[in-house]
Amino acid sequence: MTGLQYATILICFVMNMLDGMDVMVISYTAPAIAKAWGTSPEALGIVFSSGLVGMTFGAILLAPYADKIGRKSMILLSAVLMGSTIFLTSFATSISYLLLCRFISGLGIGSMLASTASLTAEYTPNKTKDFWVSLVISGYPVGAVLSGLVAAKIIPLHGWQSMFQVAGYATLVAIPLIYFFLSESLSFYLKAQPAFALDKINQILKKMSIESLTELPNKPSEQHSKSLRSLMTPTYKIPTIQLWVALFLAFATLYFLTSWIPKLATNAGLSIELAIYSGTVFNVGAFIGIVTQGYFSSKFGLKKTIGTFLILTAVLMAVFQFFIGSDVILFILGLLGFGIQGGFVGLYAVAARMYPTEFRTTGVGWSIGIGRLGGIIGPALGGILIGMGLSMSANFLIYAIPTVFAGIMTLYLSSKEIS
Repeated sequence: MTGLQYATILICFVMNMLDGMDVMVISYTAPAIAKAWGTSPEALGIVFSSGLVGMTFGAILLAPYADKIGRKSMILLSAVLMGSTIFLTSFATSISYLLLCRFISGLGIGSMLASTASLTAEYTPNKTKDFWVSLVISGYPVGAVLSGLVAAKIIPLHGWQSMFQVAGYATLVAIPLIYFFLSESLSFYLKAQPAFALDKINQILKKMSIESLTELPNKPSEQHSKSLRSLMTPTYKIPTIQLWVALFLAFATLYFLTSWIPKLATNAGLSIELAIYSGTVFNVGAFIGIVTQGYFSSKFGLKKTIGTFLILTAVLMAVFQFFIGSDVILFILGLLGFGIQGGFVGLYAVAARMYPTEFRTTGVGWSIGIGRLGGIIGPALGGILIGMGLSMSANFLIYAIPTVFAGIMTLYLSSKEIS
């Protein structure tokens, strides 16, 4: 590992941290928006899901262009989309404006996650790749935690609008970091061979203490279409569908939890500040779970580790009712974050390892995109269930079902690339 590789990991981590901040800011501001506008849970559920619709299109339609324009260019574009629209959300006065801003910011968020995961997979050693990909994606809950801590202080004093301004500024300020310090994918230069590719390749190789090239290799023919067809060849079809199902189910539960925990906590009688902290504790657990999963995956294999994480999370959700009203409820929420995020992020590492470089971002993007369809349904269905008057424990029991099936599907994933 060289300084260039560590810099790539660090910048991708920071961008996922901002990703987490931009996703979670709507959840942390939801109680205040609902109170100010008199918004129903059903309407809030649609707002949560609009961001996820954007993330789905970002992952499926936008992220694959990274295989054509480069990972770095896509990360830059994603940051511009995220930062500008998150900031503009602070001027929202209606649900329709909120829906539009969340959709556009979702485009950037969806393509950011796929691009950073792919770039990290390319710049890290094969033996420790799963750990580094998981670590980079663990930036997401770190950003969610930091934004939760900031939201708990800012929203009661300055209103929910100020939180969107802070998140927008933070993302826009990071753009020069990407432009000046993030390296483009070597594989992109070798395969796409844009102008001055040889010079750029040799600059990167020099920083990595690798002997420079005197000429570019023959430009590869377009063996793989950068489309869905690449993922539906006999080698990849069955494991791709299995991965999509697991991600769909895990996304549904994860985004129900991340979207609705603060609001469910206020329904249970907690103050807005304490409700925000409940979401923060969930994401602290998530960060620890992701790093732990990355370590165990390197030791025991991805399938066994992720499957165990998800199944144990489902069990904990099913028995959540026994902890309602007790002093350990925040600790239990932390454990839920540990399990669901740890297992869920491991599925990103599966996607990054399962597909070859030629269509890796396409494979990761489609996996995330299909998964986000579950993420769209999860919060929206949650809004309906909460609007019907179902309790926190009843909702958790319902969402334990997709979680356990996601764990079982992961255990039986048929790809030979995945241990």
